Amino acid sequence: MSPTKLTIGTRGSKLALWQAHWVKGELETRHPGLTVELSIIKTTGDKITDVPLAQVGGKGLFVKEIEEALLSKRVDLAVHSMKDVPTAFPDGLGLVVTTEREDPRDALLSPSHATIDALPQGARVGTASLRRQAQLLARRPDLKIFPLRGNLDTRLRRLTDGEYDAILLACAGLSRLGWGEGLTHPIPVEECLPAIGQGALGIECRLDDTATRDAVAFLNHPDTADAVGAERALLARLEGGCQVPIAAHGRVDGDQLTLDGLVGDEGGSQIIRGRREGARADAEAIGTALAEELLANGAEKILAEFYEKD
Repeated sequence: MSPTKLTIGTRGSKLALWQAHWVKGELETRHPGLTVELSIIKTTGDKITDVPLAQVGGKGLFVKEIEEALLSKRVDLAVHSMKDVPTAFPDGLGLVVTTEREDPRDALLSPSHATIDALPQGARVGTASLRRQAQLLARRPDLKIFPLRGNLDTRLRRLTDGEYDAILLACAGLSRLGWGEGLTHPIPVEECLPAIGQGALGIECRLDDTATRDAVAFLNHPDTADAVGAERALLARLEGGCQVPIAAHGRVDGDQLTLDGLVGDEGGSQIIRGRREGARADAEAIGTALAEELLANGAEKILAEFYEKD
């Protein structure tokens, strides 16, 4: 039996609300007579704004409280940025939809400089991501990296106020909100490999709620689901979270899947890269195999030191 009302659990940032409203619109268009409401939930990651997330530690900083609302049946589904979703779920919950991916690239935002190489010597660059920091410093060790937290409009304001020569953000979020015009310069994935799942949305719900699962199933995008599935398998094997300098980018072409992966130290002095290709039906196995290759080539030592310090 089709539901007549669904409640989406979402964070309260402008980007999270845009994403939740997009899913709401798609559901109500697909299912006439269905009413979809939003429930805004503040997560641990939202409450901690003055400390870099890497110093907070732990996984699921942006999903734990929303998952609690799902388990207590206060909400029926959750809309997440895939890059925030841990690879393990509480009993009874699971990822049931991966939406078609937006541009997965990172963007350099700067009023004066269009590329990483064009930044002046010793330029001040803002980013909250150790993944971005590691790749930036590997390419340009002279850059001065400063932590940058807060929502998108806060980060953009700090750039335009002159605190930084440049900042790094995800292309997808900027595109969805229509922000950063004239400042945004996409970075090729060869120069800065994205976060796992970057650009895609994930829908999580109770696994025994077949009515909700059936209602949202049309939003699943198989190519994206397989590519992101490979990325998440790599992340799971590396036992990483979204605050660890791990990156991956999967691409599907017909029946084939290509996965690039990376582990780096936060100073950029060690970057371990690899690539695996194979049948998309083996997406998870490809991700696990690439993770094993990275570990064997030096990533295990980097991650052990990172977690020990953490």
